[in-house]
Amino acid sequence: MARNERGGERDQRGGDNRGQNRGGGDREESDLVEKLVGINRVAKVVKGGRRFGFAALVVVGDAKGRVGVGSGKAREVPEAIRKATDQAKRTMIRVPLREGRTLHHDVHGHFGAGRVVLRAAPTGTGIIAGGPMRAIFEALGVQDVVTKSIGTSNPHNMIKATFDALAQVVSPRAVAARRGRRVSDILGRRDATGTEIKEA
Repeated sequence: MARNERGGERDQRGGDNRGQNRGGGDREESDLVEKLVGINRVAKVVKGGRRFGFAALVVVGDAKGRVGVGSGKAREVPEAIRKATDQAKRTMIRVPLREGRTLHHDVHGHFGAGRVVLRAAPTGTGIIAGGPMRAIFEALGVQDVVTKSIGTSNPHNMIKATFDALAQVVSPRAVAARRGRRVSDILGRRDATGTEIKEA
């Protein structure tokens, strides 16, 4: 971690932790939504017995299309949560959303024994998801989505499988740019309900 001329540490994003974050950076940090997914007591075997600590799993998002997950271990619960939150802020990804409320298309994700299916949903559906997956979509800012967990119920694997699926979401604009075509060519003609109109 490099130091600037005033002696303040500068992180990888180029922000000055002593000066710049005191202005607009603090507002951006305070806008983040933090969700504690789970906390477990863990034990480390040492000479003379076992040393107990806590492991925390935290999801952080800005409710505008960015979300991250982090885990942390410490002897005390607050310190474990702080470590997990810091890691989640460093690993945030951006997910393109349709109309700022749902996914652009259906996706499948897996990690280890965790397998999930995420489906775009019409307005008014709400977040149909359980446990750890619900925390991700609430932090992400998704309002309508239907999900299904097919594999393990282990929260770590479920969350990583969900992030694997979210990483596959692409917007029509990105697809059109990659193919060198217009967005209307990718989506086709649609009626008022958003259903594609097929030519006879």
